[in-house]
Parts: sequence; C-alpha cells; structure tokens
Amino acid sequence: MDIARRSIEKPLYTWLLVLFCLIGGALGFVSVGKLEDPVFTIKEAVVITPYPGATAQEVATEVSEPLESAIQKMGEIKIVTSRNQPGISVITVEIKDTYDGDQMPQIWDDLRNKVGDAQSELPTGARQSLVNDGFGDVFGIFYAIQTDGFSDGEKHEIANYLRREILTVSGVADVELRGLPQEAIFVSPPTENLVNLGIDPGVLVTAVANSDAVSPTGTVPNGTQNLTINRPEGDDSVSEIAGLSVGIAGEVLNLADIADVSRERIDKPTEILRHNGASVFTLGVAGLTSENIVTVGDRVEQKLDQLQGELPYGVQIFPIYEQHKVVAEANTGFLVNLALSVGTVIAVLALFMGVRAAIVVGTTLLLTVVSTFFFMFIFDIKMERISLGALIIAMGMLVDNAIVVAEGMQIAMRRGQTAKQAAQKVAAQTQIPLLGATIIGIMAFAGIGLSPDATGEFLFSLFAVIGISLLLSWLLAITVTPLLAHYLFKVGGLKDGQDPYGGLIFRGYGAVLKGALRVRWLVIAGLIGVTAACFMAFGSVKQQFFPPSNTPLFYLNYKLAQGTSIKDTSSDLKILENWLLERDDVASVTATIGQGATRFILTYSPESADTSYGQLIIRAKTFDDIPAVKKALDEYAADTLPWAEVKTQQIIYGPATGADVEARFIGKDADVLRILGEQAVAIFEANALLEGVHTDWRERELTVRPIYATERAQAAGITREDVAQTMLIATDGILAGQYREDDRLIPIYVRAPDAQRAQDGSLLNQVIYSSALQDFLPVVQAIEGFELQPRDTLIHRRDRQKTLTVQANAITGVTPPTAFAQVRSLIEDMDLPPGYEMEWGGEFESASEAQASLGRQMPLSFMTMLIITILLFGKLRQTAVIWLLVPMAVNGVALGLLFSGLPFSFTALLGLLSLSGMLIKNGIVLVEEIDTQKAEGLAQSEAIVKASISRVRPVVLAAGTTILGMVPLLTDAFFNSMAVTIMGGLAFATILTLLAAPVLYHTILRKERVAEKQSKA
Repeated sequence: MDIARRSIEKPLYTWLLVLFCLIGGALGFVSVGKLEDPVFTIKEAVVITPYPGATAQEVATEVSEPLESAIQKMGEIKIVTSRNQPGISVITVEIKDTYDGDQMPQIWDDLRNKVGDAQSELPTGARQSLVNDGFGDVFGIFYAIQTDGFSDGEKHEIANYLRREILTVSGVADVELRGLPQEAIFVSPPTENLVNLGIDPGVLVTAVANSDAVSPTGTVPNGTQNLTINRPEGDDSVSEIAGLSVGIAGEVLNLADIADVSRERIDKPTEILRHNGASVFTLGVAGLTSENIVTVGDRVEQKLDQLQGELPYGVQIFPIYEQHKVVAEANTGFLVNLALSVGTVIAVLALFMGVRAAIVVGTTLLLTVVSTFFFMFIFDIKMERISLGALIIAMGMLVDNAIVVAEGMQIAMRRGQTAKQAAQKVAAQTQIPLLGATIIGIMAFAGIGLSPDATGEFLFSLFAVIGISLLLSWLLAITVTPLLAHYLFKVGGLKDGQDPYGGLIFRGYGAVLKGALRVRWLVIAGLIGVTAACFMAFGSVKQQFFPPSNTPLFYLNYKLAQGTSIKDTSSDLKILENWLLERDDVASVTATIGQGATRFILTYSPESADTSYGQLIIRAKTFDDIPAVKKALDEYAADTLPWAEVKTQQIIYGPATGADVEARFIGKDADVLRILGEQAVAIFEANALLEGVHTDWRERELTVRPIYATERAQAAGITREDVAQTMLIATDGILAGQYREDDRLIPIYVRAPDAQRAQDGSLLNQVIYSSALQDFLPVVQAIEGFELQPRDTLIHRRDRQKTLTVQANAITGVTPPTAFAQVRSLIEDMDLPPGYEMEWGGEFESASEAQASLGRQMPLSFMTMLIITILLFGKLRQTAVIWLLVPMAVNGVALGLLFSGLPFSFTALLGLLSLSGMLIKNGIVLVEEIDTQKAEGLAQSEAIVKASISRVRPVVLAAGTTILGMVPLLTDAFFNSMAVTIMGGLAFATILTLLAAPVLYHTILRKERVAEKQSKA
C-alpha cells in the first residue's frame, strides 16, 4: 500500500487528517479528565464487629475465626487479615489482583452475604458486623474547620450544614466529617440514693432506654380518609430527660430526684483533631472519578465562598490538602516539560538537519502529541502524572519515525527525485519495518500495562498512552511528513556523483566502522567485557520501589506504649506542634490523635484506631525545606520525648507498602511468637540502617480482673454479669439509650458520679444489687478481690493464623532494599520451632509481587516482540543481531545511575523498557537497510558501511533529541531516575546501534562474509 505517495497526490485527505489532529486534540485536551495520580482500585474491605467486654483473645477466637472461616470460602479472596483488640474485631479482606474495579461491587455484595450468614455463629453479646467497602475512597479536597466559641451542638449543626450544601455541588461523590466533639448524656445516680431507695440500677437503664423511643401508633378512620396518629413527642432537652418518671415501690419519682443528669463531652474520645494548634473538625470532599477533579475543586471553592456569607461569624476554613490545585499545578508543570522537550527536539533538528526538516519533523511530532489527547479523552484515560510522563518517555520513539521518513525523502530529493518518487521509495523501504518496530516498542511496556496487580493498574495509562502515541506517530510519519516534505524540501542540490554522506563526520564514522569490521572479534570481546563489568557495577546501584513525592507534605507518626490514654498522646503531640509552628519553614501542621486522618490522597493509608497513636501532617513552605525540617524535628523529638516511638516519612508515589522492612512470624502460641519477635527486634536494632523497630502486637498491657467468689456470690443470687454491670457503672458507664437531636444520636450512659469514680479504691467500695434479695450488698461479698494480668490487647491474624510482624524503617538517606539486604540473612538463619514460619513483608513483598506479576506478563510481551522481529526479516540471523544488542543496554544505565547517585526504581525500570524498545527499533531499521543495500548488489561489508552511514544522522538525532528532551525531568522526583536511565542508556545504545550492530551482523552472517572474501581473493 503506497500510503506516502497517496498522501501527496490526495492532499485534501492529509489536510483533513491534520485538521482532525488539531481540532480533536484541542477538544480532547480541554475535555479529558485531570487527576494527580492514576486511579487504582484499593481492593480491600473492612469488616468491623464489636464484642463489648471480650478480651483480644476472645475476640480473635469467638468472632474473627468464624467470620474469617466464612469469608475464606469466597474464591476471589487473596488474603484475610484481622486486628483483634478488647471489644472489637477488625477484619481486612483483600481481593485477588485478577479482579478489576468493575467486578468489585458484586464481590462486596457476596462478602456481605457471607458475613451476614455467619452472624448466627457469633457469640451472644457480639453486635452486628459492618462491612465497609468504601475503605479506599479518596477525599482529596480536605479542609480543617475551626469553630472556636461555639457550643458542641452548634459545631455539629455547622458541620452538617456544610456537608449538605457541598453534596449539592456537581461532581461531588461524598463528603466525610471527622473530629466533631463527641457528646453524651450522663445519668449519674449517687450510690447512697440507690441504696436508700432500694433502686435496681437496671430500672434506671430501662427508663432511660425508652425515653426517646420511636413507636408506631396506627391510624383511625375520619370520614373518607384515614387519620394518622402521631406518637407522643420524645424528650427534646436534657432537662426533660431529668424529669422522667420512675416507678419505685409503688411511688413515682422523677429521675432528677435520684440522679444527676448532664450533657458533656465524653472522657475518652476516639479522635482528637487540631490544625495549627487549634481544635478543629475536618471536612473531606471526594469527587466522582468520571469528573475532572480540577473543575470539581473549583466548584467546591466557589460554593464555600458563597457559604462564607451564610455561616456564623467566627467559622474559619483552612485547606489541608487541595487536590485540584495540586493537579492543576502538576499538569501545568508537566505540560511545560513536554513543551520544553518538543522545543528541544525541534531546535536540535534545526541545527543538524536544517530549518525545513525541523519544521517537517517538529510539526509531525506536535500533531502526534496533540492528537494523543483526543484518544485519551475517547478512551477515558485521565491526564495525570503517569500519562503525561508517558509522552515524554516515548519522545525518542515518536520523533524517530518522522526523522527516518524525512531523512530518506530529503536525501532522495537532493539527488533529483520528485517528492512523490521519494515518498514512494522511502515508504516502500521503511513503512513496514517502522510499523513492526513501533509495535515492538509498544509491546516493551505491555508487561507493565497489562499486569493485574495494583502497580500494573497504577501504570496502565503509561502503556495506553505510549501505545496510542506511537501508532499515531507511525501513521503521521507516512502521511503528514511526506506531504510537508513535498511542500518544504527542495529538489536537487547534489552534483552528479556527489555523495550526500561525503561530509567529514560521515567519512570519519565510515573509517572507524571499517576498522571495527576488520577487528570484529576484538570489538566483540570489548563489548562483552564492558557489559560484564557494567552488570557487576549494577549490583552497586541503589534499589528502590517507588520514589518519594515532591509534594511539600510529610508525616510524623507518634506512638506511645500500648494502652496510653488519648489525652496523654495528645499532650505529647502538642509539644511537637508548638515547636513546628514557631519555624519559618513550616506552613501548617495538622494533628490527628487516636487514628489516622481521612484518606486525602490515594497512597495514604490511615492508621487504625489506637489511643496511643498520633500523627502530624506537616506542610513545609517548599519541598526543598522538608529535609531540614525533618532532621531538626527528629532530633527535637528524640531529645524532648525520648519515651516515644517517632518516625517522620515523606509521601511515596505509588501503592502503599507499610513499613520499609517487615518480618512476619506465624504460629499458634502467642508466647512463642513474642520470643521470636524479640529475637528479630534485636537483629533489627543492631543494624545502624534501621530505625523505629517494633512489633505490630506492641506491648502487653496490665489488666485488672475481679475474682468471682463463686459460692458466696451464687448464694446471694449475684451472677458474673451483675459484677460486670457494677464495674461498668463504676467506670465508663452503661450505654442505656440514645437521645435524638435532629439527625444526631447522642448516647445516654448510666454511671456513677464523677466524685465517686475519682475516689481511691472506688472499685472495692462499690455495692451490688441482688435481685434475689431485693437489696444491695458490698461488692466484696461477690468477689475475692482483683488480680493484675498482663494480656495481649492487640492480636493480628493472617489467613486465620496468629501472625506477629516485626517492623522497621530505613534511616534517612538509605533506600529500603539497602537496609533489607543487611538483615535478610540474619533473620532467615533464625531457628524456628516446628509449626512456625517466617515470611517477608514490607517493600520487599510489594516489590516482589509487582516484579512477579511483571515477570508473568513480560515473557509473552518479549515473545511477541521476538516473533514480530522474525516476521519482519523472515530470517533468524538478522533477528539474532538485533536481540543481542538488548542486554548491552544495561551498560549506559548502570553508569548513569552510579554517577548520578540515583536509585534504580520502578520508574527506572520503565526507562529501561523504553530503552530496549528504542534500541530494537533502531536495530530493525539499520538491519533492514543493510539487507536492502545487499539486495541491490553490494558486498556485505560495503552494504554494512553504506547502510550504517545513512543511519548515522537519524540515530544520533533521535538519541540526542531524546536525551535533551529528558533534561526537564531531572528535577522531577518521580521521573528523575527514569530520565537518567534513558539518557545514559541511550547514549550507550547509540554506540551499540552504530558499531555493535554492524559488527555483529558481519560476524553472524558468516556465509555472506566468506563469499565476499572469496570473491576478492
């Protein structure tokens, strides 16, 4: 098919294609969705089951075990883990990578059915399980709301008002409120009142439980209509609850006559939030994934501006994280980098090929990039960090197609051929090899793009955009490039017999190549030696999974001894907050105590509820300020709060991996697991590259247990439940009911008065009601006293087995793989008792899973690439020449990363794949040209030299433009190691293409070489 000639003969069609690229690309650019990072499905759900009063072991055995057993029957399950604490089971269900996001809703429905069916197996006292499949929702527009001077009830009204209003904004999917004051109504009967009146505390609990009940009342006929009877109005104030009537021994008393009734904040909140030192609640806004987050964010901002006039004076709204602004800034930065890359390409082409050729190739490149945006819109590929980076990664391959065609036509037209003749000749020689090479370049990324795991999903847009842009570059190179060359290139210019490659550089390269062919074995030996040395040097390159983000945010994770009260944790964090806020290089500090914050970025993993845990989200003035702030903060925290476990960490691109280094020990006995954990902790702590060493079971806590006096208690008609109820009233209080206030449900507790609970020895001074005796007895008649017991209050299970994990993080400046390598053999050499296992977690596990998934896909990709290469030539020897170049691509990569000091990260692996695609592509075009020259009657060595000289300029220009186009990415934290990989690798790959490929061709095609030698003899 003579597409190139037809594009000149039928210019209208080609101009329509150009117009389509421009208009479609512009519309696509405006309409395509914009995100910060690619969307990947967090294939996890959480099953939460309260079991009040149970120990962690009882929760694990009686609740988690039957639920996990039911859940594991689902074929879609990858792994089931549980976190068991006193009174609550939290099971995390992870789905296999092979299931995509569209299948998740049905899987979650099946999970709910399994959990629902298992409810009958749970013990009495366990409450209904809650399945939360919105665990991975991202609330990227994240605000702190300060409401100083308002009552707790008013704060709730303000929060609910904001939530209702923002949910009306187009494109908003959900709004999450966190950190609102936790209020309760406390009914506190003094013990003397209960004893004197002989009131069973259960009577008060029952009275309170029915105080605000909603009950059906029916209807009565009223003529032709039924008249609905409304229930009696529930109590609408705390004072009316205090006025409840209680029937006792034939008398009716008001609740206020028996107990004090108050409404106040609970003593032990589950969460405390502050922003810049002030108490706040947070408001997180999630946008629909189908919407442009930049547009949604702007709408939310406009709505908040409108609401400012309606909110009470004193309500202040502070941004913690504004994803839409980050996305807009990041996309603008990437577009600038892209423009710089394209501009660099055109400038280099103008310098070495002339202005006319630069216009031809540059226009083709610009149309390729612009039209890619149209197809991104059509296929719903969002404009984000990875998809935009893909255009820069593919730059070298995009420009190469146009350079090959433009170079061929320019030389042919200088020799006197018309544009049509030149287009026909060049297209006939190159369009199929270029198409094959383009598909091979795409297939180099198929292993990553088609990988079913989170990493593959995260990087799918890379594969998709590279595939789209490369196919477009081939199409435009054989249509638009010939037409533009027809308009701009001059016919003639070479004298009869003048060699277009007679310049000094071409003649010098030809001489070097002829010498290399004569000493080909020496050249091959040198290449093998250099390659072997570089492979050895590659072992010294630092390894990394995903690099840190360049967002000017970082975290401080703070952990006190297990069981520490939330108030003590909050008090400690306040010290660090005040110190940070005094620094000029800190813009803001958000503190969350008791659990992690709302998931405001996709890669953020909120910590589970724990009163001894706190986190600071610290925004530095600039990204460059983070290292200094982190270092100073680490030192200050170590000096000021030496009893705490403190770890600062930056945001990491890509899926979360937990701690940097994790060793998991699996077995039945908690004591044995703790012994193994202590041994591993000692190994980790002895290594200077690790810090923050701990086990995920944390410390055992002291618990107080009343010793039930069986004979005495039973003789008095007092059960264990009676003792437990008495202890509960004397401490936290019994949850007796709920008070409805608009859309709020405020808990009502019956508990002893504060003064009574604060007395020393108050538990021993309690009285207990005996229903059998209809009287109170001292609690000491029902118990033998109290005993202290150290208990595991945090038990982790993994696939229904107890699992203790030792965790640590690499120190600043050291990559996790480097630290992991230091302790790996020591941990693996530990003696484990029979029935116990050890396995690695952390970044090693995440990277291994990603690489294993990639490994399953890459053989198919490379097999496809190999088959295409064979089909292009129909010969195995030419294929061998090309593929022998691929391992040598590592040479420049190793040298570049070693000299730059950058790690070989997952993005560097992308660069290496891109490099292999470019190398194979150059090799295909060169070998095809050599075969063409041989077919025209030249001897093999002459054909090799002539073909190689004709490829010097396209190869060098494609490499040079790509290398210079990578320069803007050197300052990008995500892409810098990839940029160095491509720059260093491509520089060496140019030598491979122009020197190694001809030498290997001449060596492997021995028959033709011998025939040439004999003909000269």
